Amino acid sequence: MGAALTRYRVIAWIVGVVLILLVVIGMPLKYAFDNPVVVETIGPAHGFLYMIYLVAAFDLSRRADWPLKRMLLVMLAGTVPFVSFYAERRVSAWVAAPQPERAPEPVSR
Repeated sequence: MGAALTRYRVIAWIVGVVLILLVVIGMPLKYAFDNPVVVETIGPAHGFLYMIYLVAAFDLSRRADWPLKRMLLVMLAGTVPFVSFYAERRVSAWVAAPQPERAPEPVSR
């Protein structure tokens, strides 16, 4: 699960930085100064990177056996500026926390 966590952490930071660039630099340039070049460049890049983020979050959630609600909240974290950084820290803490041993499920006959 360590490699899945590392992949998630890296893409969470990348998506967070690109989204901040898009919102803090690109949007003001587009709407205040009528210069859409940053939005036209970074917007599609963020969309592509967000798809990678979703795959990494899904992969980690399946390996960590998270409930559906947690998985969806982590996936949505890449859509709000600065939230992906918070989610990355929380996810790292969840994965690092000791997991209780699960009893094997009985086999029916």
